[in-house]
Amino acid sequence: QVQLVESGGGLVQAGGSLRLSCAASGIILGINAMEWYRQAPGKQRELVASITSGGRTNYADSVKGRFTISRDNAKNTVLIQMNALGLEDTAVYYCYAELASGSPWGLRGYWGQGTQVTVSA
Repeated sequence: QVQLVESGGGLVQAGGSLRLSCAASGIILGINAMEWYRQAPGKQRELVASITSGGRTNYADSVKGRFTISRDNAKNTVLIQMNALGLEDTAVYYCYAELASGSPWGLRGYWGQGTQVTVSA
């Protein structure tokens, strides 16, 4: 069964940095787009950053210049480096990947369970 597992969340002071990882496991034939979303309490889940299989990246305006998304294809992993964190970045961060799997067979999207990022003053 395909799983996406995020790691790296935690508590950080404003102005600090965190690096989140998301590793896909299971019978994976290939991964297309990989994305990071976040959801703050009482807010809609929003796209933070995305990266295609060809390495093209896109960022939300609110994080552009502070966050960097990358991927390690050998490890089926997507990373996001988050710098200059502010209180507004506090949220649960979710990994999303569109991938081809051998079990279940086919191409579809998968979500991770989320990891909490809390920024303190």
